[in-house]
Amino acid sequence: MTRLTKTTLFKSTKPRAETLMDKTTRAVTEILDEETEKRRIKTDRLRKARLEREANTLAETPTPTAKPSRARKKPPAKTAKKS
Repeated sequence: MTRLTKTTLFKSTKPRAETLMDKTTRAVTEILDEETEKRRIKTDRLRKARLEREANTLAETPTPTAKPSRARKKPPAKTAKKS
């Protein structure tokens, strides 16, 4: 019986060559991941700016006093003409 060693027990498989489709898929995935990360960063930045602006405007503007609402006058109903 042969002696078991690391080289005889585990046969190394040659890595298969990367096809053109695999290269394209990898490139597209990297591009999409970068765009997603940029969009997430931009969204976070804009959200933070909006929340700060809203907090500043709410703190600066006094609350308006409630005015009593007026009843709106309705125009007179049209009468149907008889012919």
